[in-house]
Amino acid sequence: MYTAAVPGRDPAPPTPVGRAVDARLLAVSGAAFISLTAVFIRLADVTPASAVFYRCLLALPPLAVLAALEWRRTQGVPRRTVLRFVVAGALLGVDFALWSQAILLIGAGISTVLVNVQVVVVPLLSFLIIGTRIPARFVLCVPVLFAGIALAGGFAGGVEAGADLYWGTFLALLSGLAYAGYIFIVGGSGSSRNVAVQVLLSTAAAGFVGSAVGLSWGPIDLTPGWPAFGWLVALALSAQVFGWILLGGSLPRLAPEVGATLLLLQPVLAMVAAVLVVGERPAPLQLLGCVLVVGAAWFVSRAPSVVGTA
Repeated sequence: MYTAAVPGRDPAPPTPVGRAVDARLLAVSGAAFISLTAVFIRLADVTPASAVFYRCLLALPPLAVLAALEWRRTQGVPRRTVLRFVVAGALLGVDFALWSQAILLIGAGISTVLVNVQVVVVPLLSFLIIGTRIPARFVLCVPVLFAGIALAGGFAGGVEAGADLYWGTFLALLSGLAYAGYIFIVGGSGSSRNVAVQVLLSTAAAGFVGSAVGLSWGPIDLTPGWPAFGWLVALALSAQVFGWILLGGSLPRLAPEVGATLLLLQPVLAMVAAVLVVGERPAPLQLLGCVLVVGAAWFVSRAPSVVGTA
């Protein structure tokens, strides 16, 4: 999954890295790193509590170094902003735990696509809570989104359905709701100037809360074995460190519609990785559902006309 930094919110001049490397390339690289998250969780084959615990714990040391350097350069972050990062991280932990279980039930590819309902949920939260205008395209895409969810989750037939498929789909959608809350809370303070601090604090809170929620499906395995531990290290470094830092540093410098469109590479790449790496074979109707979900998310993320205000 991608960082909560909101495209177009950072008025500061680009950093030296931003001048040297196109922000679009950084965003694509970040999305590619994060697209492997579900595959690494599937390969590690550990309980959700273990997946959340290790992905966060192993990411903390490198994130702490990056955050310390950033803190010195920016003279810190206001306490109120720190609190927002921690609260948002707690929601992120819920997302991690629910999503990890969904991956085990319905697969890496489909679960990743379904989590992206957050692209639609965030505008709705903004409308209900702070009165942000709703894009007309949001209303138009909702039926398409639900149709895609029904197909991807096997509710429309064409796939061998069962309790695991339905429960996994439900958990993936709940995960997307929790992630939408994370984005909504952190988004207003998203900036390439404090991305390392934001990721560090959110990761620490997510590790604590997500591990606790994940205990519903089994304990934390303190001896997961070297193969599983290796995949968990790869998960922590790829998504939790490289992916989120790259996206957090690039998205605030991109136009909203550009950043949102580039982020949709993540579920597409995740589906491809699931097919190529772990041999998942979604049914044709499930693939059609995934296309509809990604298409609806892309449609919502485009430049806005509005239907009303709160």
